[in-house]
Amino acid sequence: MQHTPEIGPAIKRERKARKLTLEQLGTLSGVSKSMLSQIERGEANPTFAVLWSLTQAMEIELSDLIGNGTSVAGREEIEVTSVMHTPVIRSADGSCRLKILSSPRLAGQTEWYDLEMDPGGELVSQPHSIGAFEHFTAFTDGFEISSGGSKTFLRAGETARYRADVPHAIRNAGAALGKGLLVVLHR
Repeated sequence: MQHTPEIGPAIKRERKARKLTLEQLGTLSGVSKSMLSQIERGEANPTFAVLWSLTQAMEIELSDLIGNGTSVAGREEIEVTSVMHTPVIRSADGSCRLKILSSPRLAGQTEWYDLEMDPGGELVSQPHSIGAFEHFTAFTDGFEISSGGSKTFLRAGETARYRADVPHAIRNAGAALGKGLLVVLHR
């Protein structure tokens, strides 16, 4: 049986190693002192965005924070992230799940996600940075892609490449669970 990593104690250990108070880390990360205290005591589970803010503030990799989730061997630096340590983003209604496959170091540059979407689910996005593009490969039938004023439907195996610096969306218009790979390229 796999166990969730002890994030709270790891944050506390890293914070103390850097001789930071809760207040100092809160100021650096934008996370409130009370929330940090709850996280360190294991009374609150941080979101990926909060973890990202904390790791950036302490200048460490997310994999360093969660310990055995990632291993680097030798100079070739083959990075392996276990299934248990792969972060998942869920839409507010739970109909869309994005597993973050890209390295946290690449956030804001190149990001890729394993996407699962319930029938009728949608991922509606506001414009990303100027020049941003998305590439979506459908592993199942039924996806509808819209970007700006354009719209298309995808069959399994097809890839849509579209502007992401305008309002855009991925919808599962099919009757079954939809799966695909989403790559976001920021410029």
